[in-house]
Amino acid sequence: MNAFQVLSLTLLSVLAANAQVIKPGRCPKPAVQMNFDAARYLGTWYDIEKLPHTFQKGECSTATYSLKSPGVVGVLNRELLADGTINSISGSAMSKDPFEPAKLLVTFFENSPPAPYWVLSTDYDNYSLVYSCTDLGVLHVEFAWIMSREPTMSEETLEDLHSTLASIGVNVDKLIATNQDPVYCRAMGH
Repeated sequence: MNAFQVLSLTLLSVLAANAQVIKPGRCPKPAVQMNFDAARYLGTWYDIEKLPHTFQKGECSTATYSLKSPGVVGVLNRELLADGTINSISGSAMSKDPFEPAKLLVTFFENSPPAPYWVLSTDYDNYSLVYSCTDLGVLHVEFAWIMSREPTMSEETLEDLHSTLASIGVNVDKLIATNQDPVYCRAMGH
């Protein structure tokens, strides 16, 4: 076994132990929202379902987007942790290519590489389907979020978004629901 294979297996083991979704091969290149309008996307979105990952461990999760400056969107992610504390992180997002404005790059920490944030589909008023994927050589790590302007979403819309994710190879059986119960989420202000 060469050094690259050992490194790949080690990385795979660490990511798998942290409930990341890791797959062989390179990231898919799905179509994104046509004529994406960042101004209409601003505001608060509720996390309905997501692929598991290590950096979002709470419930009642929301993402709030605001205009920081021309072409730069402010990002504020909030969640309620099991111990009752509110965890939040802020960052910024911007489109690298004006011809593909739905392909955003998000940065949360200074000097950290930006992460892809691709809006696959949104109607701006009810739902948003976001996909992110990072190539790791012979493997890739993927993330997906189904979000709503309200803490709930119709089953029909959810099924349509599942179909979109499945069409690009995402295992929708791995999606986990986020608790958005109003009584439980009261500490978050919603």
